[in-house]
Amino acid sequence: EHDGVRPDVVLLGKALSGGVYPVSAVLADRDIMLCIQPGEHGSTYGGNPLACAVALTALRVLVDEQLATRATALRALFRDGVVALKSPRVKAVRGRGLLNAVVINEDLPSEKTRSAWQFCLLLKSRGVLAKPTHGNIVRFAPPLVVEEADLLRAVQIIGECLADLDRVRSFSPSLM
Repeated sequence: EHDGVRPDVVLLGKALSGGVYPVSAVLADRDIMLCIQPGEHGSTYGGNPLACAVALTALRVLVDEQLATRATALRALFRDGVVALKSPRVKAVRGRGLLNAVVINEDLPSEKTRSAWQFCLLLKSRGVLAKPTHGNIVRFAPPLVVEEADLLRAVQIIGECLADLDRVRSFSPSLM
């Protein structure tokens, strides 16, 4: 939607149920969906009534609470907050809505270089969960219902951890 593209097929999973129950879905126009005739494909759990009820409720919350619009507004709060830290350790901040990536600058002198993994361990020790991915990229994916104050606190902790990375020589996951 952000780019005005309408795909032929959309696959949904994981968050479709709000994390309550495993649910996935395939969305497509009738001409694509009806390529498979009744009886040609089966699924043990397809159409599970509980899964469908949970997914419908989660989708109602998504629409009624305007979580997509809210995510767009909070995106600026997160992204602008991290950029405002002006840390030489941050090469770029990018993403859509509340799904954001911070690219760690690997062009620093070797004695100042710290990995995304080390940064994530330090964040974890202070209560912020993030995922190192693709080497120098840290993914931040707070829930769509995150409170503004919690997001601002996360940005503050990110800044503290970026500053404290200079004082950290090595990490032991068991100590975190």
